[in-house]
Amino acid sequence: MAPRRRRRPATDVAVMSGAQIFMAEDLGVSDTQIELLSGAINIYSLVGALLAGWTSDRLGRRLTIVLTNGFFLVGPLIMTLAGGYTALMVGRFIAGIGVGYALVIAPIYAAEIAPASSRGLLSSLPEIFINTGVMLSYVSNFAFSALPAHLAWRLMFAAGVVPTVFLAAGVLTMPESPRWLAMKGRLDEAKAVLDRTSDTLAEAEQRLLEIEEVVNAGSNGAGGSNGGGGTWNEVATKAGVRRVLATVLALQFFQQASGIDSVVLYGPRVLAMAGVTSNTLLLGLNVLFGVAKAGSILIAMALADRVGRRPLLLVSTGGMTASLLVLGSVFAAFAGAKDDAAVAAVAVAAVVAFVCTFSVGFGPMAWVYSSEILPLRLRGQGAGLGTAMNRVMSGIVTMTFISLYGAITMAGAFYLYAAVAAASFVFIYTCLPETRGRNLEDMEQLFRTK
Repeated sequence: MAPRRRRRPATDVAVMSGAQIFMAEDLGVSDTQIELLSGAINIYSLVGALLAGWTSDRLGRRLTIVLTNGFFLVGPLIMTLAGGYTALMVGRFIAGIGVGYALVIAPIYAAEIAPASSRGLLSSLPEIFINTGVMLSYVSNFAFSALPAHLAWRLMFAAGVVPTVFLAAGVLTMPESPRWLAMKGRLDEAKAVLDRTSDTLAEAEQRLLEIEEVVNAGSNGAGGSNGGGGTWNEVATKAGVRRVLATVLALQFFQQASGIDSVVLYGPRVLAMAGVTSNTLLLGLNVLFGVAKAGSILIAMALADRVGRRPLLLVSTGGMTASLLVLGSVFAAFAGAKDDAAVAAVAVAAVVAFVCTFSVGFGPMAWVYSSEILPLRLRGQGAGLGTAMNRVMSGIVTMTFISLYGAITMAGAFYLYAAVAAASFVFIYTCLPETRGRNLEDMEQLFRTK
């Protein structure tokens, strides 16, 4: 199998969670500026998300990955060398564009190149790389925390450049998406890639025939295979296509509105308010959260093609709801408690439970499911819209968290996130069919988009 594309948005957030402590000390940035720096990357990623579909449809999935890598190299370098708030924001803007591109292209590429028998596993690999990156970011934050403030946060950002260099080398061995090649009429090249990535040559032949059928249907009935006005005319005229797009947008809305990025980004602040007072301990607990997230995603990878997407999503959202209710109740019952080890321990356990239940289902499966169900002719641009929804909600959540708990208390904030998680459970239970084991071309019949 070909190497998978890494996605780095959560990694950037994880670095920021530790760096903000030392940035405030070194540069004197305020809480409001920290909120803006933290959340603005999600708003900036809209630029990348909305351009990525167009870019990947025209330049190809592989070249889009190369472009994404460039943004991830330049952005952290600018932040590392920044001398003030303005330069930091410029670096966040460039990195944000890369985030938008990565969130679109990674699940598309993984879904399009993987055979149906292992698509859930292989499409989850970008998520394990994200969580591994989060864990390593927490480790680097912890490792650099003993350095002087003016060096600590800079090295935290500089460490993020290292994986980018390795990825640049890895892209050279990655094949182009066979579905994109077929969409461009390059069937011989598509066949060669399918021969490499299918379980058998017979399966490769069958996959190529199904891809050709979808491409031809799109060319004849949707105004061409490149998307454009014909494709969006389908959204306006076909109920099945509208249902798919609405499902993708709703999944991405619920994934972020349930508060995961607030917990990842502001975890040290949350635990400090629950009674954990040592900065070193706070960063050490962040490492624990990273390990828990990475371990949980391995469970999702192992089960995605065995039990299916729906069961993982339902267990995940149910567990998220319960853990958020516990966390909210801790703050409601013990608000203002100082140096209470028992209260702090319960809060830590609730946060660990939340990140674990998110990562075992909703984290990877929202991306896997979204990339599976979009029709080929809409996949690039539809994934861009889904990613835009994801980043808008992440930006809103992270840029308002401090203000939110200031207005309705920390308990109220987590009760609100719990209500969103419960609503996502209901949505998944009532609206999402199972996709395990189906070819991507079968999804059009499942959602009646043909």
